[in-house]
Amino acid sequence: MIGRLRGTLVGKQPPWLLLEVGGVGYEIECPMSTFYELPVIGQEVILAIHHAVKDDSAALYGFHRESERLLFRTLIRISGVGAKTALSILSGVTVDAFAAMIQAGDVAALTRVPGIGKKTAERILVELRDKVERFAVPASGAAAAGQAVAANPEIEAVAALQALGYKPADALRMARQAISQGDDAEAVIRKALKAALKT
Repeated sequence: MIGRLRGTLVGKQPPWLLLEVGGVGYEIECPMSTFYELPVIGQEVILAIHHAVKDDSAALYGFHRESERLLFRTLIRISGVGAKTALSILSGVTVDAFAAMIQAGDVAALTRVPGIGKKTAERILVELRDKVERFAVPASGAAAAGQAVAANPEIEAVAALQALGYKPADALRMARQAISQGDDAEAVIRKALKAALKT
C-alpha cells in the first residue's frame, strides 16, 4: 500500500493533481485544503496518501497534513459517508473547525456540506463525538509557497465545485458570486466554499 509520495508536481486541476515520482505519474485526488498549499508546477511536493483498493478500481487520495488523512480515514468508516463526501468536508473546513462542529453538536453546519443530510450529520456527530481529540496531529511537513495562475479561474472553479458534489447551476452561481478581479481558481473555490458553509 502507498502511504506517502514525494515527487514533482506536473499538473493540477482541482480536485486532481498529477505527481511524478521516479518517472511514474500518479493521479491523486485531494481536498481543497491541500490544493491551497500546493506550490507552482515543477516544484517538489510531499503528500500523505490514502490508497483505496476495490475489486474493480484503485484510487489515491493525497493530504498535505497527516491530521487531514486521519480525519478522512475516520470519516469514510462511517456508514453513509464515502470518499467524495469526506473530501467535501475537508475542502470546506479545517480539521480544527470540523472538530469544533462535532464538539458543539452543530448538525446545521454539517448539513451544508454536499452529500450530507440530517441523518448522516447526526450519525457523524454520534460516532465522532469521543474521537475529535485524535485529529490534533502535527503537520507532516510544509509545502513550498506559490500558485499557478489559471487560464480561466471561473471555469476551473466551477469544475472543481461540481467534482465536490455541487450541482452545475449551484457551482456556477457560487463561483460567480465569489470571484474577484485577479483571483485564481483556488481563491475562487476557497471563497465559494467558505460562503456556502456560512449560509
